[in-house]
Formats: sequence, C-alpha cells, structure tokens
Amino acid sequence: MREHPAQAALRAETDRLEHGDMRTSPEAAALVAFLIETTGARAVLEVGCFTGHATLAMALALPPDGRVTTLDVNADWQALGRRHWEAAGVADRIRFREGPALASLDELLAEGSADGFDLALIDADKKTYPAYLQRCRRLVRTGGLIVLDNTLWRGRVADPHDQSRQADTLRRLNQAIHDDPDLALVLLPVGDGLTLLRRRR
Repeated sequence: MREHPAQAALRAETDRLEHGDMRTSPEAAALVAFLIETTGARAVLEVGCFTGHATLAMALALPPDGRVTTLDVNADWQALGRRHWEAAGVADRIRFREGPALASLDELLAEGSADGFDLALIDADKKTYPAYLQRCRRLVRTGGLIVLDNTLWRGRVADPHDQSRQADTLRRLNQAIHDDPDLALVLLPVGDGLTLLRRRR
C-alpha cells in the first residue's frame, strides 16, 4: 500500500491520541482514494473528519480543482490534521465545517447542494448512521457513491447476543440497505467493514 509521507506522519500522530482508534484504517482510506481517482470524482463529502487522516487521502486523490467538504463537531482535531494537509500541499482542496454533522448536512441541503457531490464517506457517530445516509442520498448525485465505514463493528453486528445500541443500529442499517433496490451494494471486510453504495435513482 502506498502512503504519502504526510499521511504516515498524521496516522502516527493520531495513534498517539487517547481516541486514536477512531481514525479510518489506512486500507479503507486507500480504497476510498482509489474510488475517487477511478470515478473522476471532484466533489467529495466526508461526515466525520476527526484528525483528517481519510480527508488527506481523499484530497490527494482529487484533481487540483476538486474539493472535500468535511464535517466535524470538534475543530481541535482537524487543526492537528491541517498541518499535515498543508505539508502535503492539498489544504486548499479541503473545506472544514464545524458543528454537529446532522445540522451541517441539513445546512448543505438548504444551501442547494442536493445532487452536488460525487462521493460521500460516512464515518461518524454510528447511532446516527441512518440519518446521515438519508441526507447523503439527497446530497450525492444519481450514479454517485456513498461509503460507510465500520459497518462490521469489529464483528459485533454478526453476534446476535450483542444488543449494544451501536451494533444494533448498524445491524438494522445493513439489513435496510440490503433490502433497498435503489442502492447497488457491496460490503467489504476492509478495515472495520466498508460498505460501498451506488445511488441508482
């Protein structure tokens, strides 16, 4: 797997944080970056920035006129990542919006951004995944991609005895996605489970 020096540095710095395990796996970030490059995506939406490890991977995959709009409630975490975005020379491709992600998604819709994104990555509060997906289906254009991280939840979604709110929400969401004919679907055992969706209509 290829990794830009700034990506490696950001990953190492993130892993030293108390909540460093929240970062996207390098394998998942690389796959999303590959999808951006192969589909020619120019407008990317990220729900859940954290320190911007996946943000950086996506920005590096974009053409110079591409943009990542990334959402997070915590500006301090992205400030850590921004140093590495700048070191990689792609900080100008990233737009950070501070605030609760659900409110930010609703603001984007109110601003007229429906069908305005080629790809969305959802990697934030698991309990709110269904609401995030509902908004992203409106924000991503027909034929665009929606990627959800952590959909295997360390294997807990396959354990019927695990009735934690996160596992149960993801289990129900996985089933709802499976039953939805308007979404092309593949769930990959990459990282903590990566679900790839294509909006058919």
